[in-house]
Amino acid sequence: MPNRVAFNEDYPSIDRSNDLYNRALGLIPCVTQTLAKGPGQHVNGVAPKYLVRGKGTHVWDADGNEFLDYTMGVGPISLGYCYEAVDNAVREQLESGITFSLMHPLEVEVAELIRSVVPNAESVRFSKTGCDVTTAAVRLARAFTGRDKVLCCGYHGWHDWYIAVTDRNRGIPEAVADLTHTINYNDIASLADSIDGETACVILEPTVFEAPRDGYLQKVRELCDANGALLVFDEMWTGFRLALGGAQEYFQVNADLACFSKAIANGMPISVLSGRHDVMALLEHDVFFFTTFGGEALSLAAAKATINEMRERHVTEHLWRQGGILKHGYNEIAAELGMEYTGCVGLAPRTMVTFNASAGDPLLMKSLVQQEMIKRGILWSGFHTISFSHSNEDIAYTLVAYREVLPILKQAVAAGTLREQLRGAPVEPVFRRTGNFNMKPAPQKNGVVAHHE
Repeated sequence: MPNRVAFNEDYPSIDRSNDLYNRALGLIPCVTQTLAKGPGQHVNGVAPKYLVRGKGTHVWDADGNEFLDYTMGVGPISLGYCYEAVDNAVREQLESGITFSLMHPLEVEVAELIRSVVPNAESVRFSKTGCDVTTAAVRLARAFTGRDKVLCCGYHGWHDWYIAVTDRNRGIPEAVADLTHTINYNDIASLADSIDGETACVILEPTVFEAPRDGYLQKVRELCDANGALLVFDEMWTGFRLALGGAQEYFQVNADLACFSKAIANGMPISVLSGRHDVMALLEHDVFFFTTFGGEALSLAAAKATINEMRERHVTEHLWRQGGILKHGYNEIAAELGMEYTGCVGLAPRTMVTFNASAGDPLLMKSLVQQEMIKRGILWSGFHTISFSHSNEDIAYTLVAYREVLPILKQAVAAGTLREQLRGAPVEPVFRRTGNFNMKPAPQKNGVVAHHE
């Protein structure tokens, strides 16, 4: 009998998942379309590999095992799986068609809706993926400023201009890589040292798991203004989660351009580039950014229904409340157990469980917790991505599971048996290095080039 969301006697059987996985080997490079969904981010041998169905906050794998999900499609499932209001909107549009030979009215309606809820969204364009619109924003910034250099902070997708700063940068010309540089979050000095009259834009995630300190985002805005560079917010994670208007609304800082995806359509593929009219006006003739599926109607219908549902049902308040209970509860359990090497961090709608290397290999600790949470019917990859469907019962059950799993971790750390207690291969890093990939040298001072470490 497949496992349920319960304290199961054994780990789930994943025979069907493994069969599909073996068929994918050698056929699909890396066997996955999204690294965060792949076997490298889960204990290979314990975790399910293929999901076939979802409802609310629960998912079922290819072997029929049921799990409470905290990954939520790696972000897009903001309301819940098979959420009726959104699915009905998609079904209704499907009766009329998906993609047409001319524009569809939903393009206008959803653009107007976004303008009404997102600060500074004077103009709006649609595409399909997050990196579509972050790349379009960078191209626009370069065209508007007449400059080439880009400063970035966070993860912005797989396109050349960004991924060149990581260690997975094969195939990217050096001339392209030389134009993008990284800055450190919450370190205004690293931006002040790097920004100059050649900088087209600063693009950053307004927050990931660390909140801005000491007016950081306001200071970034000021430095951009002082240097004639555009400020671009990558709001893939913050948009429609921190507030209906995203990070611009929540932190009260306007960006020149803001990019959205993930939460906006409850799982349907759509992305949004929004911002100042004078910048976006370059898309009329000077900057080319068009795609056949940008006006695909099912996703636009889903976005319209999702945004309306968020506005009418005060979804972001629910995300903050439920996420806050879970974050506080985890930290309370860890404190009670004297486990100072683990904690839950981040703003409540999306938090992350961290492990300190002082107690052992963080990836092994994460892997052991993941393994034990999966046994208890919780699909867990270290994050709490809260949706509107996460109920009080979901949160309560998860805390009960943590109260049982964290002592297992504590015992393994104390005994030095983290690896021995894993029943499969541990979680792998996405990047072999995770910071300061391509820091730009600071400006010359007294004739000496000062490198920012």
